[in-house]
Amino acid sequence: MDYGFLKGKQAWMLAASIAVALAAGFVGSLFTIPSIPTWYAQLAKPAFTPPSWLFGPVWTVLYVLMGIAFFLAWRKDFKGAGKDVAIGTYCLQLALNILWSAVFFGMHSTIGGLAVIALLWVSIAGTIMVFFRISKPAAWLLLPYLLWVSFASFLTYAVWTLNG
Repeated sequence: MDYGFLKGKQAWMLAASIAVALAAGFVGSLFTIPSIPTWYAQLAKPAFTPPSWLFGPVWTVLYVLMGIAFFLAWRKDFKGAGKDVAIGTYCLQLALNILWSAVFFGMHSTIGGLAVIALLWVSIAGTIMVFFRISKPAAWLLLPYLLWVSFASFLTYAVWTLNG
């Protein structure tokens, strides 16, 4: 297997792709972390809620996978609307990812969080479809993210119903 693609410009592209995804996670954590021991701790939560310590490692892995997926799509040598759509859908889902943290944890809005996470789920699915046309491995790398956000959507719904 040729790992030469990690030399020079492409190594920089990979590092930048991962850094941008992790930066989105960091921005989201600025809303999340202060609310966990206060507002979130006092919410009624369903029995299937994972322990709080699990979210950080899971999200870190997901952000790294998102960054690698973006790199695999970004490095493809093609021009035109397809590449612009791929970059746009990826950026949209990152923005919605941050917005969910801001609304749910920052604004303490369970119903707002539910609305944003629904949009996030659609944008991730759209990004997967666009990436699939460009790079199948990039699309597959986003599947764990979609599955986790599916679970998080159900969890958000349950928290909303329990805390109305």
